[in-house]
Amino acid sequence: MANDSDFGLGASIFTQDLERAKKVANHIDSGMVFINHPTWTQADLPFGGTKRSGFGRELSELGIQEFVNKKLIRVSGLNDPF
Repeated sequence: MANDSDFGLGASIFTQDLERAKKVANHIDSGMVFINHPTWTQADLPFGGTKRSGFGRELSELGIQEFVNKKLIRVSGLNDPF
């Protein structure tokens, strides 16, 4: 039932069985899953969803990579083989 939604921003699981909660969390199609805590965010956590809740992540070191175009520039010396 948790995946029967067009949205997938965040989910919470409340339980005393943490091992089972971790297994269930892996099967939930959501950008964030919290165990024994309501969904929330802060600047050092990646933020984002799946389905109609968005694609990609923002915030944190992981999130900033979504906004960066990386380029390789290699300079060879005169004696370097090509």
